[in-house]
Amino acid sequence: MRRLMQVLVISVLLARSWAFADELELVKAVDIQPVKSQAKRIVDALKFLGEPLTKSEQEQLDAALAETNATKSLAAIQKVFDARALVGVNINSESRVSVVRGAAKAELNEQGWSVFLIKVHNEAGVTAALRVNSPNAAAMLKTSTGAPKPELKITLNDVSDRWMDLVAYDSQPLTKTLTGLELEYRLIQVYSRDKGKREAKLQFDIGQGTQDLGFRNELAVVFSCEPAVRVRLDVLDDDGKPTTGQFVFKDPQGRIYPARARRLAPDFYFHDQVYRHHGEEVLLPAGSYEAIYTRGPEYRIQKRMIQVPQTQEHSESFRLKRWIKISDLGWVSGDHHVHAAGCKHYEAPTEGVTPEDMMRHILGEDLNVGCVLSWGPCWYYQKQYFEGTINKLSTKDYLMRYDVEVSGFPSSHAGHLCLLRLKEDDYPGTKVIEDWPSWDLPVLKWGKEQGGVVGFSHSGWGLMVPGDQLPNYALPPFDGIGANEYVVDVVHDVCDFISAVDTPIIWELSVWYHTLNCGYTCRISGETDFPCIYGDRVGLGRVYVKMDRPPPLTKEAVKLGLTNPIVAKQQAAQGQLDFDRWVDGIKDGRSYCCDGLSHLLDFKVNNLGVGEVGDNGRKSFLAIKAGEALKISCRAAGLLEDAPREDIRRQPLSSKPYWHIERARIGDSNKVPVELIVNGQVVEKKEIAADGNVSDVTFDCKPERSSWVAVRIFPACHTNPVFVEVDKQPIRASQRSAQWCIDAVAQCWKQKSPKIRDSEKAAAEEAYAVARKAYEKILKESYDDRAK
Repeated sequence: MRRLMQVLVISVLLARSWAFADELELVKAVDIQPVKSQAKRIVDALKFLGEPLTKSEQEQLDAALAETNATKSLAAIQKVFDARALVGVNINSESRVSVVRGAAKAELNEQGWSVFLIKVHNEAGVTAALRVNSPNAAAMLKTSTGAPKPELKITLNDVSDRWMDLVAYDSQPLTKTLTGLELEYRLIQVYSRDKGKREAKLQFDIGQGTQDLGFRNELAVVFSCEPAVRVRLDVLDDDGKPTTGQFVFKDPQGRIYPARARRLAPDFYFHDQVYRHHGEEVLLPAGSYEAIYTRGPEYRIQKRMIQVPQTQEHSESFRLKRWIKISDLGWVSGDHHVHAAGCKHYEAPTEGVTPEDMMRHILGEDLNVGCVLSWGPCWYYQKQYFEGTINKLSTKDYLMRYDVEVSGFPSSHAGHLCLLRLKEDDYPGTKVIEDWPSWDLPVLKWGKEQGGVVGFSHSGWGLMVPGDQLPNYALPPFDGIGANEYVVDVVHDVCDFISAVDTPIIWELSVWYHTLNCGYTCRISGETDFPCIYGDRVGLGRVYVKMDRPPPLTKEAVKLGLTNPIVAKQQAAQGQLDFDRWVDGIKDGRSYCCDGLSHLLDFKVNNLGVGEVGDNGRKSFLAIKAGEALKISCRAAGLLEDAPREDIRRQPLSSKPYWHIERARIGDSNKVPVELIVNGQVVEKKEIAADGNVSDVTFDCKPERSSWVAVRIFPACHTNPVFVEVDKQPIRASQRSAQWCIDAVAQCWKQKSPKIRDSEKAAAEEAYAVARKAYEKILKESYDDRAK
């Protein structure tokens, strides 16, 4: 009888472990504050994975979180999340794990990932990792390198039975391990290779020996895997020609397709969007979807519903719509700082994605030039793609070039560097990163000596200042990786540009304004630092370079081209985008930087265009006599959404997005101000409608002394300066700026010198001394604005 009872008990336990629980056990008497906090993190994680709560679920959860009665709040939170729980896990006081089926429907999508909640009742308060495995997961057939395990004999039955993949999501905002709370929820991601009905055995534990008796830590679940439809996308540009587009597909529950979790390049898991060339496919289960499609900031964002029928193949056509085409106006877009590895690409970046992947994103964002920079975390793998010229995937309208960011190198503490148009990517005499110089000046000199165009990346880091004043006279800490050593290097004439758009605008522009006030002529350029600072997309921060196309050839020249190699070469080059001319435009300041939603075209002072050859052959230099007036003109354009974006414009300037036209909106109108800047000060404003149309803007100005002049839409767009010399006198605009630079050199040395090698310290100290003496001389020559 006793043995019979044991068999009955075991049978009951087994039956329980395979049972379907319409409602999981309600966990009671738990401190509510940490449960509420964890609930918010679960919501954030679901959003990140592209499977957010529905509107109804979010409303129920908001009410539960607002409930002041702890017992009611706890029950209400569980009611919301239990409906999405595939499994309930109990960890008893002896740390034994048992599981029961939850109420979530076991539905998957062919070739797609689905996200489920796991409810954990942690009676033991353990803080180990909750592990989930399955003999049906394909990953169990492979080693960490992807090769089959040598001890396994893989049969056709093995391949057939291992139809799924299974991953416990334990990245931010969640934790790697259980928190020790008596109640918490975890996430698992389930992938289906197949369609139809498929059974999987799920196994849970918190370490060896924690499985409960009678296989209670195992659960068999029969999944229904909906077949995917091969949806062909016909992608047509504004002019009707085939192109590449950016697409986001959402089902009625707001879930993203293809599922973000475990996307493979060229689709990135940290994006909602995917990029598809004309004629390519996406796999979507049958159903209705909101399709959101566009192609970079010069295009309008369009939305429409599509219905994918229950069939093997389907096609949809998308016609993109521009609001402006800047290249037709003679300006070429670019992002000089994107990465193919590191940061969001991989949690432990070592290799990264391929040039084909990066080119797809460049095309999908209508970015005419993309500079893919190899850097520390991926240096030894990605440098194989460096060619010393444009990549072979480039086209006549879209160029990609591999170059270098000095980041993760010994000099990184002094500021990360963008080195563009290099012929050689290894610093002389180095074999590994650790051999490179430990401060920036030698690296910048080396870059320029080989014909490179060089400057500082993400300039604002380390140059934090309080408030929104420009120029800002507070002294930054100089403790970061932005344009820190710039105040020294600009004196030595080795810095072509500093980068903007990807760090707070006050921090970026303040240091630049101060050195311009001292008469230095370094230019500004726009970047994204994709996917490190901005992972949203390449080209979120941009530089536009003036590049007029060569004039049309005459009929006679065309005829001569048949036999004349010089004319033939000219003819072949006509209409071609040239990287050398583009990057020279950054060096010469024949450019402006922006968010892509605002533009300042053809900025001229007395008919001298920015970056054009002026006085004594110098680019952007204009000579005038005292009392002479300036006629300033530009063409301005922008595009605001119909309704104000409160989520952007109410944020401080130190919050993302750092540059955005929404921040420039005047009240609730569709207007933004175009500001004339002289020596860092706003001297006049004109309003334009940011409705997608181009407006002519003019200013009159009579400078009292030599000045630099620029135009901006703050904080979204900024031109490079035109340097106006009155009676041949150099620009010495501000004693306050000169004194700030003197103090900045001292502060920078204090911060950076401890990390400069002893063998290089004497040369560095001398270079810093040269900079200090130069600013001291400029201080004596400058306009006294200290009383203002």
